[in-house]
Amino acid sequence: MILSSFGRALAQIGDRRFRRVLLIGIALTLALLIAAYAGLLWLVELTVGPDGYFDVLGRVEWLDDLLSWSSLIFMLVLSVFLMVPVASAITSMFLDEVAQAVEDRHYAHLPPVPGLSFYEELRDTINFLGLLIGANLLAFVLYAMFPPAAVFIFWGLNGYLLGREYFQLAAMRHLGREGAQALRKRHRATVWAAGVLMAMPLSLPLVNLFIPILGAATFTHIFHGLKDR
Repeated sequence: MILSSFGRALAQIGDRRFRRVLLIGIALTLALLIAAYAGLLWLVELTVGPDGYFDVLGRVEWLDDLLSWSSLIFMLVLSVFLMVPVASAITSMFLDEVAQAVEDRHYAHLPPVPGLSFYEELRDTINFLGLLIGANLLAFVLYAMFPPAAVFIFWGLNGYLLGREYFQLAAMRHLGREGAQALRKRHRATVWAAGVLMAMPLSLPLVNLFIPILGAATFTHIFHGLKDR
C-alpha cells in the first residue's frame, strides 16, 4: 500500500493544480535553503570576523561566498541536514491544498471537508518544528557515537517524526485531532515505514526538493487506505 500510494502521487504530477503546488513548494524550498545558508555564513563571519578561516568553508566572507559557485555545492550538501525541517514547514503550508487535489481526483465520492483553521495549522507547525529540530540536535550525539549507523539513525528518527506529522495532518482534515491520533497509533508501524520512505530521499540533494509535496500526496492516499480498513 505504501509503494502504490507513492506511485499514485508520482502519477499525479501532470495534474495542473498539483503541478502548480509542486513548483511553488520547490521554489519555497530553495528559498528557505538559500536563506538558511546565507544566515549560516553571516553568523560564522559575525562570530569569527571577516578574516576567519574554516577547513570546510575556507576564508569566510559571507556575501561573496553566498554568490560563488562553490556555494551551490556546499548548499546541496547542507540540504541533507536542512531538508527535514524544511520539508516539515512546506508540508504544513501546502498539505491541505495537495490533499484536496488528490481527493478531487481519486476520492471524488467523499463529501467536502472544512479543512483546518490557520491557528490550528500554525500551532501544529511550530510545535512539531520544535520537536523535530530538538530531536535532530540530540541525534548528532548518536551520529558521533555510532558513525557507521548514522544514516540509519537519521532515516529511522526522521521517518518516525515525518510520518507522524504527514499522517496526522492528512487525517485531521477528516477525523479531527483525537480521531487522527487514534488511527495513527493503531497503524503506527505502517506510518513509520511510510515516513522512512519519505526520509530516505530527503538525504539525496536535488531529489529532496520534490519530497515534501509528494509526501503530502502519498500520506493522503495512505490515510484513506488505512481508514477504509
